[in-house]
Amino acid sequence: MVAPIPIATAALVRDGLVLMAHRHPMRQAYPDRWALVGGHVEPGELPHQAVIRECLEEVGVHVHDPLPIPMTVSDPALNMHGFLVTRWDGEPVIAAPEEHDDLRWFRPSDLADLKLAHPESLSSILSAVQAGALAFSHADSQMQS
Repeated sequence: MVAPIPIATAALVRDGLVLMAHRHPMRQAYPDRWALVGGHVEPGELPHQAVIRECLEEVGVHVHDPLPIPMTVSDPALNMHGFLVTRWDGEPVIAAPEEHDDLRWFRPSDLADLKLAHPESLSSILSAVQAGALAFSHADSQMQS
C-alpha cells in the first residue's frame, strides 16, 4: 500500500471571508475547482512549514502563526493538514498562474455553491472561518482594552 501524500492547506480568513483559489483548468489534479491555498509537504518539511512556503509561492503572502485545524478529505491518497491563518504580510495575488487562474474572497454562505476540489472539506472550512472570526474579534477586543 502506498503512503498517503502529505498536503498542507491554509484557510486565510479576513473580515469573516475566506480566500479561495481557482485551480487552473489545465491542472492534472482537481482542475477547474476552487480550493484553499496549499500543496505538498516536501521531504524533511513539517506541515506548518509547508503551509508557510505554499502561501508565499502561490499567493505571495508571508503568513504568521498558522494554527492547525481539522481538515476532512475523502481521497485516501491524501493526508491533509489544515491550518487557519488570520495574520499575514502582503496582499494575496496570483503568484503561480500555472496553478491558479483566480483568487477570491468568499462569504461562508457562498462556499456551498462552488465547485470545490474537496467538497467534503466544506464543514472544516466553515469551522475555520468561524474560528478565524472569533480569533479576530478576541484580538480586536484585547487591543481596545
